[in-house]
Amino acid sequence: MRPFLSSAPALEAVPFLDLRPSHEPLKAELVRDFDELIDAGAFVNGSAIDEFEVAFADYCETSFCVGLSSGLDALRLGLLSSGIEPGDEVIVPASTFVATIEAVTQAGGKPVLADISDVDYNIDPGAVEAAIGPRTRFIMPVHLYGQMADMTRLSSLAEKHDLVLIEDACQAHGATRDGVRAGSAGAAAAFSFYPAKNLGAMGDAGALVTGSEPMRTHVAALREHGQRSKYDHYASGYTARLDTIQALVLLRKLPLLDEWNRQRAEAAAIYSAELADLGDLVIPTVPRDSSPSWHLYVIRTADPTGLGDFLAEHGVGTGRHYPEPIHLTDAWSTLGYRSGSFPTAERVASEVISLPMFPGITEDQLGSVVTVVGRFFGRG
Repeated sequence: MRPFLSSAPALEAVPFLDLRPSHEPLKAELVRDFDELIDAGAFVNGSAIDEFEVAFADYCETSFCVGLSSGLDALRLGLLSSGIEPGDEVIVPASTFVATIEAVTQAGGKPVLADISDVDYNIDPGAVEAAIGPRTRFIMPVHLYGQMADMTRLSSLAEKHDLVLIEDACQAHGATRDGVRAGSAGAAAAFSFYPAKNLGAMGDAGALVTGSEPMRTHVAALREHGQRSKYDHYASGYTARLDTIQALVLLRKLPLLDEWNRQRAEAAAIYSAELADLGDLVIPTVPRDSSPSWHLYVIRTADPTGLGDFLAEHGVGTGRHYPEPIHLTDAWSTLGYRSGSFPTAERVASEVISLPMFPGITEDQLGSVVTVVGRFFGRG
């Protein structure tokens, strides 16, 4: 028995996600911020938004940030501000959350799917190159589960074929690969601040980061009905603003993000050490020079449903993230792909299960998780 397991106490219930350890130390400051906001009444376009935009752009090592109402808005407005035209093709991974695809179609583009790598579960650059055609205008990689895609190879492909590279970094706050931080490798990057994200608001929120001032200006106008200043409308826009109250939350949380990511990495290291060589379990692979943000810790097994049910019976929460590839969902069957079109994405989707992962998860909780997983596979 490994030392970690031998010292584990009696099993305890472990939720899949617990936001309380992150929020509890901030509660008094947040209540004070909300109280001041109520007195000021600046619920829309308050000064906290500008302050957060500067801070988050700096964190992402980019020049500009535009606060938005969701990650989907960031993806859609990023495409629109990059000049997407009706029918332009956007290459996206076959394994992702549906918002990636929704952004493409809502912006008037055509999603073209590419298979993923069996190593990091991100879009396979070789599959991307094979998918490039005369109508291709964009590549939109997704840094899935907090692991950055191979932006070095994807950037080379984009340059070679004169394509625009937009990152879906909605799960990758603070991740790096090959010395590049998520959000700084493409023409723009979208982030989600959904409450469960590494940097989460207390409601829906998002942002687009970019090194382009014209793009920043255009996205800032599109989020506010296409106006450059009040009633000066030069384009048809949206209501896609970041609320002041969410900016206040994000400002309080941003200085803690690196520490929270460090705690996630420690938990991931324990999982990887304790679950290695266990049955048919496949633990995450981290490419060299990659530092994931560990938004999710996703393992694979031939029977994820059975494992999930067993864990639930013992009080351990789990998730099944994207158990059906995009092209096999009812909503996106119209794309014209069939079962077998993307074999790696399909195989991975049938095997994945996510273990509890959140800042503040304790060693006792981790010990309970790995003990129960071990029992499922006949250990102990």
